[in-house]
Amino acid sequence: MKKQLTFFISALSIYSTLIGCSKQQPNTSDEAIQENIVESTNQDHSAADTTIEFGSSITVNGTGVTVDENIVTITQGGTYSLSGTLDDGQVIVNAGDLDQVEILLNGVHLTSSTSAPIYVMNADKTTLTLVEGTESVITDAESYVYEDATVDEPNAAIFSKDDLKINGTGSLIVNANYNNGIASKDDLDIKNGDITINAVNNGLKGKDSIEIDNGTFVINSGGDAIKSDNTTDTTKGWITINNGTFNLTATGDGIQAETDLLINSGTFTIETGGGSENSSSKSSSWGVWGIPGHAQTSSSSSEETTSAKALKAGVNLTVEDGSFNIDSSDDSIHTNDSIVINGGSFTIASGDDGIHADTTLDINGGTIDITKSYEGLESTTITINDGTIHLIASDDGINAAGGNDGSAMNGRPGQNNFSSTSGMIYFNGGYVYVNASGDGLDANGSIEMSGGTVIVDGPTDGGNGALDYDATFNISGGLLIASGSNAMLQTPSSSSSQNTIVVSSNTSSHTLVNIQDSTGTDLITYAPSKSSQVIMISSPEFKTGETYTISTGGTSTGTEIDGLYKGGSYSGGSNVATLTISSSITSNGNLNNGMGGPGGMGRP
Repeated sequence: MKKQLTFFISALSIYSTLIGCSKQQPNTSDEAIQENIVESTNQDHSAADTTIEFGSSITVNGTGVTVDENIVTITQGGTYSLSGTLDDGQVIVNAGDLDQVEILLNGVHLTSSTSAPIYVMNADKTTLTLVEGTESVITDAESYVYEDATVDEPNAAIFSKDDLKINGTGSLIVNANYNNGIASKDDLDIKNGDITINAVNNGLKGKDSIEIDNGTFVINSGGDAIKSDNTTDTTKGWITINNGTFNLTATGDGIQAETDLLINSGTFTIETGGGSENSSSKSSSWGVWGIPGHAQTSSSSSEETTSAKALKAGVNLTVEDGSFNIDSSDDSIHTNDSIVINGGSFTIASGDDGIHADTTLDINGGTIDITKSYEGLESTTITINDGTIHLIASDDGINAAGGNDGSAMNGRPGQNNFSSTSGMIYFNGGYVYVNASGDGLDANGSIEMSGGTVIVDGPTDGGNGALDYDATFNISGGLLIASGSNAMLQTPSSSSSQNTIVVSSNTSSHTLVNIQDSTGTDLITYAPSKSSQVIMISSPEFKTGETYTISTGGTSTGTEIDGLYKGGSYSGGSNVATLTISSSITSNGNLNNGMGGPGGMGRP
């Protein structure tokens, strides 16, 4: 008997008919999401047109099925229940073009020693339903035997040539020993389920799109954990996640969309490339690093050299909400175009950039804690409108247009090749704390600040500065505190409409700097986390013509957050200077002892 090699999973997503050939993403309103979840979990899983029981023999009760030794083929539309154990065989769907097939995985264990245990060759719609209270296990071969050496499919433990849908509340374990775990050559739509995938290459793969509305996912992959990679149609290759719990461990990317990635909600724990300790910027073996044997050696254009980013999109990446715990060897959040973050909670440790967008990065809300990075935030244009951001960077904290990014010089995948000199950073609101060993804020262009709070614990070495910009840094609102070395000193521009006081004083780490007005009211009490030579403070409290007293040392009874004290009272310090503001930049020392100066040029 010739054993046809097959590969399973085809199902048309409910939303795909709305998408058609357009780029428009599906309706992701809470009401629509809940309706679809209810639909998938309220099905009568016990109803089946045909039952197929595996054991010492294969028992079929119903029609629409042929059996040839250990290969079961579903030939027509209907609902089919699979149960029992098939130690070495295959289930094939080869129905009519208009047939709709639903397969109930009712505690079935399928193993193949030569191919994919489930292979959907043809149908209009194929749905895999995970029956409540059951666990199904699908395990494929380490190598596949193809009848035609020119054909490389199926190439996943569950493979479909057409659309695939997965729903139900049962459990599914997929052991993909050859290549991918669950793959569709069209759309992959998952509504629910408890799904575990161990794959030598990609875990979940939908070439045209992936949409996930709910479920629990544990994926260990030698390639990407979740991937959509249509490179020929710009309206496809997208991923939308509306909810769910995701524990993803990937040698490659965590979630990778060729075009757009949209996350509306969910809980995500993602480790890529061995984590931030295995920094991609230090790897000398990019190009072969992380590729497990044959898993990514296909000549197909969709199989590319491994990168190890956590969230990655080729075009637009949008996060509306969700909880993210990321440990990545490469960028934690990356796009070749634009990122928009409207909400969510992020804890990020990155071996390269925390958040990187080639073109624009907009942060409109959320809580972002970057505990480790080479550069914290990086894009040509960065706009922060709201949210709370803490970041630690071994190089630049916030970098517009690349700056001096040594990690981009190693020829690794996704390296930063900025050529623009018009980088912009906009602070319009929110709270930002930067702890940088390189430049704190670095723009190959200009910086504008109209609101919010920005605190920069900048570098202590003379080759970097708390501020570094090429054109102007105009402040019209908000609170800026920036401390660091004075060797490359740049202050905000003298054209700013809000005043800045520059305190030149060698200040040990955690030593208080206090500014009081002429009535003795505490306006600012701040202690840098590192030793500093200069501290720049711009506040709407500073009025032209008013006199201010600067003190260092002493104590405060206020509450300290990121070195800034709120409330309480300051006492015991030593007076450093008494200044009367007569211009937008006022200092107690010489501002030109470095290459910068007020609005001057710092290092490139």
